[in-house]
Parts: sequence; C-alpha cells; structure tokens
Amino acid sequence: MQPKRIALLARQAAEDKQAVDPVILDVGKLTSAANYFFIAHGNSDRQVRAIAEHIVETLKKKKERPWHVEGLTTGEWVLLDYGAVLVHVFYRETRSFYSLETLWGDSAKVK
Repeated sequence: MQPKRIALLARQAAEDKQAVDPVILDVGKLTSAANYFFIAHGNSDRQVRAIAEHIVETLKKKKERPWHVEGLTTGEWVLLDYGAVLVHVFYRETRSFYSLETLWGDSAKVK
C-alpha cells in the first residue's frame, strides 16, 4: 500500500475514536526517516491507547502491520512505525510539550 494511503487510513481510524487535531505532515523532502508523520492526541491515556489500537486494527485489516510499536502501555506518546509512515498519538500535554508540528513546520500538511 502507498504511504499516503496508510497515513490517510490512520487519520480516519483516529477520527473514529475522536482523536483531537489529527494532522498528516509530508516530511519526505525533509528527512529520510519517513515520508509522512501522522500526529493526533487524546484527552486521557485510555483514549490515546484506544486510538492507537484502533489504528493498528484498521491497518491490519488492510494487511499493513507496524514494524515497531512504542508507548502503548503508558499512553503518553504512542509511536507506530509503518516504515514510510510514522504515527504519533499523544496525550494532550505531551503533544504540546514536544510540538512536532512546530519542529517539522517546513513540511506540507496533507488534506
């Protein structure tokens, strides 16, 4: 599956669980780490875990599995590595603290 499609499916899955301020950043021209970052947050650690788990399940149905998962037990910052797509699901305060959208501010937002 194309990386952009993975990012779009991740956004839809996150929205299904009422993720707050979901955004897809096209970082492919700025880093070799990934083509896209998907970033969203939840208002509790339980919601963060629910969002991340729903993304994993949604993409699994499309035969896409994460290469690596971090942070699922704590629910502060869950990272789902899909190779060309890095999914970041934050707890509200953690997202504000790390401010990835500012750090990667030169990247284009995907509609």
